[in-house]
Amino acid sequence: MSAGEPPRREVDVAVVGAGPAGLAVAARLAAAGARVDVLEREREAGGIPRHSHHTGFGVRDLHRVLTGPEYARRRTDRAIGAGAAVRLETTVTGWAGPRKLELVSPAGLERVAARAVVLATGARELPLSARLVPGYRPAGVFTTGELQQAVYIHGEHVGQKAVIVGAEHVSFSAALTLHHGGARVAAMVTALPSHQSYAAFRYGAAVRFRFPVLASREVVAIRGRRRVEGIELRTPAGHTEHVACDAVVFTGDWIPDHELARRGGLELDVGTKGPAVDGALRTSASGVFAAGNLVHPVENADLVAREAERLASAVLAFLEGREPAGNRVPVGVEPPLSWICPNRVGTETMQPLLGWLTYRTAAPLPPVRLVVEQGGRQLHEQRHRRQLLPNRPYRLAPDWLSDVDPTGDRVVVRVR
Repeated sequence: MSAGEPPRREVDVAVVGAGPAGLAVAARLAAAGARVDVLEREREAGGIPRHSHHTGFGVRDLHRVLTGPEYARRRTDRAIGAGAAVRLETTVTGWAGPRKLELVSPAGLERVAARAVVLATGARELPLSARLVPGYRPAGVFTTGELQQAVYIHGEHVGQKAVIVGAEHVSFSAALTLHHGGARVAAMVTALPSHQSYAAFRYGAAVRFRFPVLASREVVAIRGRRRVEGIELRTPAGHTEHVACDAVVFTGDWIPDHELARRGGLELDVGTKGPAVDGALRTSASGVFAAGNLVHPVENADLVAREAERLASAVLAFLEGREPAGNRVPVGVEPPLSWICPNRVGTETMQPLLGWLTYRTAAPLPPVRLVVEQGGRQLHEQRHRRQLLPNRPYRLAPDWLSDVDPTGDRVVVRVR
């Protein structure tokens, strides 16, 4: 190391992000004998679950019903217990070369040279500034994450009467957080024709909290200068209705936290807006993998962790010099579908780690048939017998992957 250069640390695998995906893959890699650094910018590991005090975490991966903080602690303990170094308050600021990361921590500047890198930086909700909602920006406007931190970490009083904008899974989590913070939900609002969560969530909320779900409503303004005083909605008939409240919570509209991937020159998928990945979650850069909600925003924590645990095998194969070569054929969707993941197919076909491809729709759809085509050649057809809703994940069987021409055109998934 020359004079003036930051200290350099060498590891087998650098994992960026200590959420469920990052901790799960780190635990498996460390247990296999790899030297693993988990780099986390927050003061505490665990990701979004540590702010989610409701139960329901850990069912599919840890086979226990846990609260979010309990789940985060168990995942952190597993990674550390396996031998991974979980480094908190450590922000990766950029790349110093292939698989070399620049970072800053309370100890100062540093570089980490890794034989492989796993990006697990997750996803975040679209902030209010990007949602193009007219009106002022008074106190009392939150995203779900901001609300959870205000209630559970800082113990703040967030208001007495709130409106939730959005009606997907995380929206009902916001309702529970408002309840814990002493606020009553006046209404849940969605621009879509109905809520997009499971019926059990909607029924439970109706019984426990007794708030209406106002469907097909567009938010046209937030009223109030210093503090929220209400929200203006446009009805399907074109009328404007006012809902009085002193807090508004915007939920959903997830975007992957892809800044580091973009700075590293990784190919991004036009649908997910995260790094383009194949079935083994390999990105366009050799030895760089992407996991969790960075590549499919967003899935439940336990499903993300299960996928990341299986990713460890692909990372270990790379460390042993077994990396497939050849073309990567893009896999995309046509509207009204919004994205699919994995979204690349390599010459050596890799089955998706969870056994299926995940896709989403941007608009409600009646029971439909999905068709997979390449260059006008049909590879697969799959019938869905139930309605498809936005903001919910759906599965596509991978039987057709071996029929893809690795030198052919882009593969397209469309609704017939």
